[in-house]
Amino acid sequence: MEVENLTDGSLKTDALELFEYLNQLGSKHGIGRLDMVENRFVGIKSRGVYETPGGSILHAAHKDIEGVAMDREVMRLRDMLAAKLGELVYNGFWFSPEMEFIMAAMDKSQELIDGDVFLKLYKGTAYPVARTSPSSLYNQELSSMDIEGGYNQEDAEGFIRINAIRLMAHRRIVNK
Repeated sequence: MEVENLTDGSLKTDALELFEYLNQLGSKHGIGRLDMVENRFVGIKSRGVYETPGGSILHAAHKDIEGVAMDREVMRLRDMLAAKLGELVYNGFWFSPEMEFIMAAMDKSQELIDGDVFLKLYKGTAYPVARTSPSSLYNQELSSMDIEGGYNQEDAEGFIRINAIRLMAHRRIVNK
């Protein structure tokens, strides 16, 4: 992993140096501060104020590249497991069998996540402006409704009708 600042040409490849650099940049832009009331493991609520500008920037970049390189269903499963992973980390269960299981699934979900993300840091946000990935699942020709040989809207008619059956049955019950 590396971070390159396209404005001043700075390049960081060492993990600690990279993270410290992103912390510095992110803090200048007000990125990565979280003030929340949280539920402690012992059952009480407490206020936590956290600051991780570098982590927030890296997270934004990673989520963006996942958006083009991760399969939709894998992403849904990853998102379901992420809440449990966060709970295990927060409660200190780093070496539990359930953590081992979830981490194996998370590692598997990341095998094809690669590429470059270009971020703009502005007013408390790190937002992606471009991305490339050799494992990208995005195909403009396949998904386009304008390019000949791409996606044909008529192909969705049967899919829509099948999904509508469930919705019409629900509506009949609700409208009794």
